[in-house]
Amino acid sequence: MKKQIIVLLLLFAAAVNAQDAKEIIKKMDDKLQGDSNKSEMKMSIVRPKYTRTIAFKNWSLGRDYFLTYVTAPSKDKGMVSMKYKKEMWSYTPSINRMIKLPPSMMSQGWMGSDYTNDDLVKQSSIVEDYTHTLIGEETVDGRPCFKIQMVPNPDANVVWGKILAWVHKEKYINLKAEYYDEEEFLVRTELGKEVKTFDGRELPSIIEIIPAEEPDNRTIISIDSIEFDVDIKESFFSQQNMKRVR
Repeated sequence: MKKQIIVLLLLFAAAVNAQDAKEIIKKMDDKLQGDSNKSEMKMSIVRPKYTRTIAFKNWSLGRDYFLTYVTAPSKDKGMVSMKYKKEMWSYTPSINRMIKLPPSMMSQGWMGSDYTNDDLVKQSSIVEDYTHTLIGEETVDGRPCFKIQMVPNPDANVVWGKILAWVHKEKYINLKAEYYDEEEFLVRTELGKEVKTFDGRELPSIIEIIPAEEPDNRTIISIDSIEFDVDIKESFFSQQNMKRVR
């Protein structure tokens, strides 16, 4: 009887842990996304022999709709990527070509960066597609964080085999994350830096992505502006609008 009670208590504690961990990740994700948002960013692809910078605008509505429009450099200007529910589309104006990206391309780098297509459109959900476990507490840059492990649910169509996230205990900011493949080898590390206030929300203004096998490479995303809960309709996210958005 005593052993059964202990087992039940352990199961209850595990369930509470999972619920608490999921709630932390949900608060972090909701803070970053809002019901809708519009943003302007720059992405620097840093390599040992060169650095390439891309500027772009983003629009999102809920978790099902996302569109990004490249504004610079001139040779890439007008390129558009869009998530429409479970589909991802890409438009290249120079050849007037519209393509639907297959799931196999979601793990590929967007615009030649260390930032994947899945990162861009958030095809997978870190809230719904993973099981969450609070595995400890650590400090990142002197800030107290929850350390949470995320493992994909059996039926989830996701890129990563495991994610470790360090989330600020009071402000629910993702200050560090490690992404692993299906064999649990580290693929990349992501650092959130220079916390600023955007439309009333404190968020990292710099996100640095470091590939594990090429530590001299970097992809650095700088957030210029974000507006949350903007007035945007589902009709904005269409193949027709991919060709005319500015």
